Amino acid sequence: MYETVAFYIFSVLTLSMFSIVVMSKNALYAMSALAGGMIFISGFFFILDAEFLGVVQIVVYSGAIMALYAFGMMFFDTTRDVSEKMRSKKIAYTLSILSAILVVTILCMPLVSESIEAAYPAIENVGNVQMIGRVLFTKYLVPFELAAIMLLVAMISGIVLASKRMDEHLAIEEDDLEDAKEGR
Repeated sequence: MYETVAFYIFSVLTLSMFSIVVMSKNALYAMSALAGGMIFISGFFFILDAEFLGVVQIVVYSGAIMALYAFGMMFFDTTRDVSEKMRSKKIAYTLSILSAILVVTILCMPLVSESIEAAYPAIENVGNVQMIGRVLFTKYLVPFELAAIMLLVAMISGIVLASKRMDEHLAIEEDDLEDAKEGR
């Protein structure tokens, strides 16, 4: 019962955040909603008792979106469209009350829900991270190594391309300096 209610709550919140991402005209609002959506996705992992994946979801994806947010603040004109048009305070009060009821409901659900048996029971003395490691390095060893090789190739390619551009840029600057010295 608790998991079902939490699933529906996180589903609605996640879909609403991603709909804000798609429909927002302000880039910073869209990026904030994207970060919120990723945090709500991590809620699904916590419901499934995969705490490690939930934390990784928050740290990796939300951290990457916050870096995107920082770039968005640098590149977009954030001074325009900042004024909020709040026509009625009733909406804010209603949403605040609904949010408070939602939080109380989520916190009280474990107290009223019945005992639920897992389809795959937890193994004694084996943590979530250990299970992920075992599966990753046994069943998915080849895809894991291929992903590592692909990331290594991408990193080396980025370094090579950046160094070529830097060499071209430095050569142009040296030519400009020589032209400036000859022109004096």
